[in-house]
Amino acid sequence: MEFFVKAKSIRLRSHHDKYLVAEDDKESVCQDRKGSIPQAKWEVEIVSGYDYVVRLKSCYGKYLTATNVPFLLGMTGKKVQQTIPKRLDSSIEWEPQREGKQYQVRLKTRYGNFLHGNGGLPPWRNSITHDRIHRHRHTGKDWLLWEIDMVEPRPELFGLPPPQPPQTVEAEPAPCSDMEEGKKKEEEEDSSSSISLIRGPISKNEHEDHRHLGSSMRAGRRVSYRVAAESGDFMEAEEATIIFSGNELEELVEMLEEETGMTDIIICSHWGGKLYPLRLQLPPNNAPMHVVLVPPSSRAAREVEVTGSPSKS
Repeated sequence: MEFFVKAKSIRLRSHHDKYLVAEDDKESVCQDRKGSIPQAKWEVEIVSGYDYVVRLKSCYGKYLTATNVPFLLGMTGKKVQQTIPKRLDSSIEWEPQREGKQYQVRLKTRYGNFLHGNGGLPPWRNSITHDRIHRHRHTGKDWLLWEIDMVEPRPELFGLPPPQPPQTVEAEPAPCSDMEEGKKKEEEEDSSSSISLIRGPISKNEHEDHRHLGSSMRAGRRVSYRVAAESGDFMEAEEATIIFSGNELEELVEMLEEETGMTDIIICSHWGGKLYPLRLQLPPNNAPMHVVLVPPSSRAAREVEVTGSPSKS
């Protein structure tokens, strides 16, 4: 895509409103809400000889790589890591495919898999894998969509001159004391270690390419949830949290089904160890919620006397 040709570096934001991040171990990748950190910045290299095939290099100088290592035994998804291969092969090449909105893409490997930003419970939560599109599976269909934020444009493609070193006028140094000379040396060391990013003027036609810079996490309601076991027990289950920006119960059901990979769930509140299904409206004023997700086949579903999840629009 033309956008990648114009970008020197980018950020990639997943369907879960989290960024593709190179982890500090310089090997793993994950999703994180902190898009301003250096680990969320990926340098774009164009692969010559192909139409819009790119390599993405992390701040550690390693390439985003589609490996052949299964993420979990028995599952189809495979690990995505940071590597420096002995030769630049197809495992570090990605083909952007526009999907949906103007700045939304799918990243395809040379073997037909797609980069997935996973949700749900651990170990899937915040993980990155590559996998094929499961056309029969409704849940998770948006997990392979990535929204692009341009961090730095390529100056030469915008008609901008390459950065020039600052011109200085040499002057004969005045005599100074030993204390002044030591202070001057410290100031020179501090200035040499600082980094200044100066961006030239952007034309009106390219203004839209930069509209995502500085974007923040969408505001919403904090919803903490547990998944009830088939026996109906939920007190020992691990609690997870999402940010829900909708207003309707049906929207919350759909979001939690995407997060967990479950279908036809029943959302319940709990009091005194008992479950009570949510049927009508959510609490007002975006008040935080603690809920239990009940699989329809569990004993807990029969106990709350509900046959299915709320109807979806």
